[in-house]
Amino acid sequence: MKLKQSFRQNYLPYVRSVYDISRFQICNGMIIWAMSFLLRQIAMILIRSTGRVAISTGDFSFLFTTWQGPLLLFIGLSVLFVYLAFDLNSMIIFSDSILKGEPKLFESLKQGFLSIRKFFTPDGIGIVMYIALVAPIVGFGFTISLTDSLYLPNFISSVIDSTPLYSIIYYVLTIIFILLGIIHIFILHGILLGDLPSYKADDQSRKIMKDNYKDFFKNNLYFLLRALAVCAGIVVIFGLIPGIIATMFVSDELRLKTTGYFILFTMLFAMLVSTSYFHSFYMLDITRLYYRYTGKDDSFRPAKTKRFVLLRLVFIAGVLAGLYWAAFFVSTQFDQVFTTKVTTGIIAHRAGGTEAPENTVAGIEKAIALGAYGAEIDIQRTKDGYYIINHDGNFTRLCSNKARPEELTLDEVRDLVIRDPLFPDQEEDVATFEEMLDASKDRIVLFVELKGNTADQQMGDDAVRMIKERGMEKQCVLISLKYSLIDYIERNYPEMETAYLTFASFGDTAKLNCDYLGLEEEACNSNTIDAIHDSGRKVLVWTPNSVSSQRKFLNSKADYIITDNISQANEQIKSLNERQDYEVILDWIFD
Repeated sequence: MKLKQSFRQNYLPYVRSVYDISRFQICNGMIIWAMSFLLRQIAMILIRSTGRVAISTGDFSFLFTTWQGPLLLFIGLSVLFVYLAFDLNSMIIFSDSILKGEPKLFESLKQGFLSIRKFFTPDGIGIVMYIALVAPIVGFGFTISLTDSLYLPNFISSVIDSTPLYSIIYYVLTIIFILLGIIHIFILHGILLGDLPSYKADDQSRKIMKDNYKDFFKNNLYFLLRALAVCAGIVVIFGLIPGIIATMFVSDELRLKTTGYFILFTMLFAMLVSTSYFHSFYMLDITRLYYRYTGKDDSFRPAKTKRFVLLRLVFIAGVLAGLYWAAFFVSTQFDQVFTTKVTTGIIAHRAGGTEAPENTVAGIEKAIALGAYGAEIDIQRTKDGYYIINHDGNFTRLCSNKARPEELTLDEVRDLVIRDPLFPDQEEDVATFEEMLDASKDRIVLFVELKGNTADQQMGDDAVRMIKERGMEKQCVLISLKYSLIDYIERNYPEMETAYLTFASFGDTAKLNCDYLGLEEEACNSNTIDAIHDSGRKVLVWTPNSVSSQRKFLNSKADYIITDNISQANEQIKSLNERQDYEVILDWIFD
């Protein structure tokens, strides 16, 4: 009896609200897509009017020097407000109507859109920026779908991790932002449901959390446990049980394999369905808590409906039939559907990655010994016009000298000694560009990054000249974070291969004037890779160093990854090439 009562109180209201939430998710998704598409087209018209095909991190200064720039920035901010209005505001208003047993879909969407005006204040803009940019990075709080996967780029996080002071500052700020997110978790409810101005909603949320933090954390833990129980139940009922029953009628190998895939697919689909409703159910729960803590009725009275019961059963049967067909297709066409062998090559970051002192001839030798396809190096110009290899803006980290490359002559650079912190007992000379070319000729492809304050057209001209003097045009790729420099080399030396590195872009990135596009991990996905390949260009991904990141991009269609951990990448290639079929499918789904 208690179990039945608990189900009616804690689970049945959510079950009854699934239909209304599904309607909301479908309509909301369509509206967001349509409005985002419209804003994107307007933005692309403005970008093309400047003679460009995309905005990227290496070519964004025009945003502040042309009349189109402020309009593009305004459109970017407008997109954030649109996502806030429909991803969060409409969901909160709709949750309120579900709790009251009067789900009003279109009215909630309308009110969510109109609520944008409430955020046209300094406080409101700050709230939007926190939700869109801060919450996803710190991993806590409500986020919008546009930016919910946002994180610090690896090249930034690696600097933070390697510098104790930066690490302390980063973690202190993270804790502060998480606490702010907890304290202000009810601020949107205060604005939207309490009809309060943002500053009063802020005060209300802080008071709520101060008076009810124990109950709040207890309810959140209870909700998480319930969600896990529901997810497990759905997986068992709709995934495992049908699959086990199906095995009772299987006799030959093909049907056995098909049934195995069917079990896997139905379980994964059940997990996907469960997780897709988690955010909506959590919003319902938070809305209930808001009413409870503000002294209002927090009972959950979803509308009872028996409409479309037959249609729902037909839909479920159709989904199961579709999953079984997919399982049969994969069973018979596995090698045509999935790539089981790694074709992505490895490029050693800073000559040899972490396998040898960085940006040294020893690093090149190590990269060659480990079978890397290429080695990436950083060149900078000295005071007297020579080119040496160094990544940082000065020699402090590796040579304990605060001078910049452009402040020293070649002879002065020759007096420096590299002591890489990873190899404290090994000393190396600062190499010249010529030495690196000679060490790599006919042995490994050299990816030459034009780096630092001296990365200009003269550096491009000189690099091309030195490469041509050794007949290494086909063994070198010139790369840079400065798009104007890559464009200059492409226009003046079309026989040279170039790569443009970017960690964020918008527009027709695949049409930028280069041979390779080097994308930071966050900016790279399967659709981007396909678009770049369709334009006849190759893809570099920089710099996946973790096991999970390396597996993701080695298992993709990317042409090369630039990584510090070459040996680890080799191990992942071996592991990926030895996978069982079901492991290939899981990697494809979760990557």
